[in-house]
Amino acid sequence: HYQAKVDANSTQIKGAEALIRWREEDGNMISPGIFIPVAEQTGLIIKIGQWVIEEACRQAKEFSNNGQHIQLAINISARQFQYRHFLKQLEAAIEYSGVDPRNIELEITESLIMENAEQSISIMKQLKKMGFALAIDDFGTGYSSLSYLKRFPIDTLKVDQAFVRNLETDVADQSIVRAIVDLGKHLGLKIVAEGVETEGQWHFLKDLGCDYIQGLSLIHISEP
Repeated sequence: HYQAKVDANSTQIKGAEALIRWREEDGNMISPGIFIPVAEQTGLIIKIGQWVIEEACRQAKEFSNNGQHIQLAINISARQFQYRHFLKQLEAAIEYSGVDPRNIELEITESLIMENAEQSISIMKQLKKMGFALAIDDFGTGYSSLSYLKRFPIDTLKVDQAFVRNLETDVADQSIVRAIVDLGKHLGLKIVAEGVETEGQWHFLKDLGCDYIQGLSLIHISEP
């Protein structure tokens, strides 16, 4: 599945995030919150993650061939990121699909990066050298040191939906999101807000200067 990343000002689709979903035979969906942790624990996330990378690269190339300028984001799990053949998997997917790596953005969670910051920075630098865009996912939930943040070779900060959910009523969430957007802007980064479901949330984020928004109900957002 592909969730649109929408320009907060123009509401045009500028990107998408590849999301893996599992539908049972009876049609019911199994939450990723259930099967992804199991896949991580058993090591199956390596094969699943490889398939996701390959499929996302194929789709990104198809977007490009159709003249659609869409950058496709792929979530990278902790087990994948630490896998010794991770970079080779990416190289193979790029070569097989023929996609421009600049059309792929790899999303890495803040908590994952901080497990071993120095090693993470080294891997991220290699990914940037390969041409990929990089994003820190769920920013604000991983307690990272700001001294490290300035060293991360990233392009995008993603505001976690936990701070967006009550954005219209919670003053504390408003202050946190305002601070994240301001921080990102001063560091020259793009800002994406996740979990945007109402026009009130959208207008608040747009007024702050947030670059992109993601959410299930964005199809209904339009200028009054």
